Amino acid sequence: MYFCSKKRLEDKIKTFSTFGATQNGGITRYSLSKEAHQARDEFKRRMEKIGAQVYTDDLANMYAILKGDGTKKEKIVMASHLDSVKNGGNYDGVLGVLSAMEVLETIHDQNIPHHHDLVAMVWTNEEGSLYPPAMMCSAILSYEDLPSSFKDCFVEETLLNSRSVLNPNETFKDALEASPYKGDKKNRLNKKDYLAMFELHIEQGPILTNNHNDIGVVTCVLGMCNYRIKIYGESDHAGTTPMKYRKDALYAASKVLLYLHEQLDKLPKDLVYTTGEIICQPNVHTVIPSYVEFSLDARHENPDVIKEVVKIIHSLPNEVEKCRVKPVLAWERDTVYFNKTLVDYVLKASEALGYTHQYINSGAGHDAQMISYVLPTTMIFVPSKDGHSHCEIEHTPLENCEKGVNILLNAVLTCDKNFEK
Repeated sequence: MYFCSKKRLEDKIKTFSTFGATQNGGITRYSLSKEAHQARDEFKRRMEKIGAQVYTDDLANMYAILKGDGTKKEKIVMASHLDSVKNGGNYDGVLGVLSAMEVLETIHDQNIPHHHDLVAMVWTNEEGSLYPPAMMCSAILSYEDLPSSFKDCFVEETLLNSRSVLNPNETFKDALEASPYKGDKKNRLNKKDYLAMFELHIEQGPILTNNHNDIGVVTCVLGMCNYRIKIYGESDHAGTTPMKYRKDALYAASKVLLYLHEQLDKLPKDLVYTTGEIICQPNVHTVIPSYVEFSLDARHENPDVIKEVVKIIHSLPNEVEKCRVKPVLAWERDTVYFNKTLVDYVLKASEALGYTHQYINSGAGHDAQMISYVLPTTMIFVPSKDGHSHCEIEHTPLENCEKGVNILLNAVLTCDKNFEK
């Protein structure tokens, strides 16, 4: 078994935490921002220092290639992202990139033999924080292989014209054209030139921490459905309209939401569902709301459970409190299962290294889920302290980071020796 450098890994974590640092110890590092370019500059500098060839594609995805012995043509890629949410943490996404870098540095420093070219990769705009949606560039690369159920959400031309949430006059394409890291389309990751992909990531939840396990052997990304529940009422003056004559869309929406919670709570307890966005119009304190729309995001591994969710949504009455109710499917996806052989490499590495581990699924989306439609893919999870993620207190202890990298290192080397598509 091989082991990475804990000291070198710690140095990378500390260094990259300075790019977009916030006052409370986190980062705000939007994709293609000045801070993101600073992080990319550091990635390039460190990778070229060990003799890796660094290049980019037309979406500014970055690739650092450490050449193999020439006996195998396909590349093995380890990939994640450097961009963050606003006031995010120093581990979500970035740890996967730092781990890939550490694997290449370890192989170079210890002169570990390998057949395939090994690639540390940076995905552009995974978070979609400034230019929605999330997983934008991995979806563009995977577009031809994506399921029809959500393929239309990731049309390249539409995504390139995504507008900045801070400056509606600026598009993702504008930022891309201005980026020094925009490269050539021929450099894109593809199924012909690549053998497999690994992604190390923090769990972003409390399961590993609560179970006192070092490693999550990730089997899948949960299936989900995303609905918009639309309620149509009628605006009138808040002070002059008697209650019995009102068509209050917000009041009706509250009853619909309560009903959905009551019914969804009857399904398996490991179902998770969320209303994270609410639109209320005209949103004036002296006017009865005429229109309310809220999101409903539900996730579960078993497609039959998701079907039950959909049944409950469509069981909503057409009218509640004199307001029309209309559920609309935004998008959905089936559970994405990772390659069983690659999952087994992660499991065997955990066993050989003596790290406590468990099978686990991912409730969050990742670039790996998109690429799994193109290449054999898997993920490795390390704990998130107290389950925190997408916030400034997000933290994974250095010892857990080190163990994760050791798993990635040994699983990739096993893949290099044994794996065939």
